[in-house]
Amino acid sequence: MISFSNINKQYGKQLVFVDASFQLNPGEKVGLVGPNGSGKTTLFRMVVGEEAPDEGDVTVPKKLTVGYFRQDVEEMKGRTVLDEAIAGSGRAGDLHHELEELHREMEDPGRTGGMDRILERFGAVQEEYEHLGGYTLEAQAREVLHGLGFQDDQIDADVGALSGGWKMRVALARVLLGRPDALLMDEPTNHLDIESIIWLEEFLKSYPGALLMTSHDREFMNRVVSRIAEIDAGEIITYSGNYDFYERERAIRESNQQAAFARQQSMLAKEQRFIERFKTHAAKAAQVQSRIKALDKIEKIELPKKRHVVKFEFRSPPRSGDQVAVIEDVHKRYGPRVIYEGFSLTIRRGERWAVMGRNGAGKTTLLKMIAGVSEPDAGSVRLGASLNMGYFAQQSLEVLDPDLTVMEQLQRDFPQDGLGSLRSLAGAFQFPGEDVDKRVRALSGGEKSRLAMARMLYNPPNFLVLDEPTNHLDLATKEMLVDSLKEFEGTMIFVSHDRTFLRGLGTRVLELGGESGTERTPRLYPGSYVEYVQALGHEAPGIHA
Repeated sequence: MISFSNINKQYGKQLVFVDASFQLNPGEKVGLVGPNGSGKTTLFRMVVGEEAPDEGDVTVPKKLTVGYFRQDVEEMKGRTVLDEAIAGSGRAGDLHHELEELHREMEDPGRTGGMDRILERFGAVQEEYEHLGGYTLEAQAREVLHGLGFQDDQIDADVGALSGGWKMRVALARVLLGRPDALLMDEPTNHLDIESIIWLEEFLKSYPGALLMTSHDREFMNRVVSRIAEIDAGEIITYSGNYDFYERERAIRESNQQAAFARQQSMLAKEQRFIERFKTHAAKAAQVQSRIKALDKIEKIELPKKRHVVKFEFRSPPRSGDQVAVIEDVHKRYGPRVIYEGFSLTIRRGERWAVMGRNGAGKTTLLKMIAGVSEPDAGSVRLGASLNMGYFAQQSLEVLDPDLTVMEQLQRDFPQDGLGSLRSLAGAFQFPGEDVDKRVRALSGGEKSRLAMARMLYNPPNFLVLDEPTNHLDLATKEMLVDSLKEFEGTMIFVSHDRTFLRGLGTRVLELGGESGTERTPRLYPGSYVEYVQALGHEAPGIHA
């Protein structure tokens, strides 16, 4: 299969891989983990031949087909979503589009002179296409696109009209349809809602090929992979189990290494004391030299490398009134599409509402109406007394000043606070050391999300309205955020596709209408998200366990 043998890779002074080895076996599902900048993307690029190691060998069998899903999507336009998905799906996709072109040539009166050649080529292409199962390709493509959240009207519409997030789904469909021998997937759950994530989970579990993937979704990783490959200071260390097993095993290895380090340090100190004491004694000279030589030959144990995650301590928000938000007889529609028709909900102090619903059910619309960004067509949304709201959506990133550094942004927002407090805040949201000197314009989407979240939570409001707050967050930041929000004394309503977030924080569940916002009475579940799943047997609307 795919193997890396004693590879070395360096960018300037940065050592990415040092004598690293790893093998991906047929049918194996492996999760690739490591901090940002550790070399995960470099590893993928070596497999597909976009980069080469400085030393060592990367072996990919010639007949092996490799599909690579990455975060940067090329331009898509001029085709339907269906055709775009089929276009990149390997050899069958190429033949599908050649057959379409040959059909057009056969219908062109100006091409009659070359018709024999066209017909001969058409026969050859059709035979290979049929042999590859091409005539089921369109049905398979529709099934995959439905699984990734597309409706029929979107599938047959122009791909160029889609947002960047939806184009990512088309790119994902394309890779899955190619059914390669090995799948390389860089954060495949980004931009997916929970229903699509669960569908992808099932698809990958039954996929016969090999899989190597990165993911910031712990639950997804746990359910799909059976081995973890960790890139750690240039090495690739493997663990035979899912992500939870890896964390437990890594902690045990760290503990054992710490104990071995302490034992060796004690032994070295003892030997050093003997050498210092007797180095001037002629009678002990031979013993002293012998011990010096023995110490030189000992392989020194290093302290385990600690992943330091700073816990964010919430300040206590001011107390709000008992009724935080009252939504009464709300109606909302977009053109002919009815989103809400006579919807009512009361949010009380201390509740944490998880809003569930398929695409188009009105999750973001509800949060926008509560935040005052959008108005209902009829009915009312009233906020309670003594309320200080914090609203987080992807648009929150637009309030950041691109010309400032991370620290300058925080200092401008909180001029009364000391540098030490702001550095602690930055560190909790994964901006350690010199990272606080990065300009906002140079930050990635995930880094901007972290900075926007840090600004909102430093002096916490007593009512948090959060729309996909964990998008782009890595596992460490996400879990820090969940742990911190568990201690939050205010009220929350949030939309999230992350089951760790839902399970950790949801004390009430609002389940909105089904596909395309079809009219259905919203379900108010009075228990936690965990109880909701146990009682109803599904993790999200339309997904059944």
